[in-house]
Amino acid sequence: MISTRGRYALRVMIDLAEQKSDRFVPLKDIAERQGISKKYLEIIVKDLVTGGLLVGASGKGGGYRLCREPEEYIVGEILELMEGSLSSVACLKEPDYDCPRKNACQTLPMWKEYDQLVHNFFYSKKLSDFLS
Repeated sequence: MISTRGRYALRVMIDLAEQKSDRFVPLKDIAERQGISKKYLEIIVKDLVTGGLLVGASGKGGGYRLCREPEEYIVGEILELMEGSLSSVACLKEPDYDCPRKNACQTLPMWKEYDQLVHNFFYSKKLSDFLS
């Protein structure tokens, strides 16, 4: 399940892409347009900046802006930055996970197929796909 962190991060990124500006957009403006608490968005944009998806500037004229063009952002990268792995089961989520049933697990192929579907879906969507 995608949490509010992932969903709100995507909304922030879309909002910034819609501004079509090289200027920094104040967080309070994004919060108002999106109907999301500014306090909660501060946490989210910090992770987006740390993850290299946004640039932030403080002070007068400060705010946030995209680092790249909207068509260069993949939804999957945004969601995985905010959510971590999108894997459905622990044995596929953690590369070092040592499942005692991995050689006998009859459902593992199904989980692998499901995870591949989810991955392909989110990695086939670009931020620019959501712009009107």
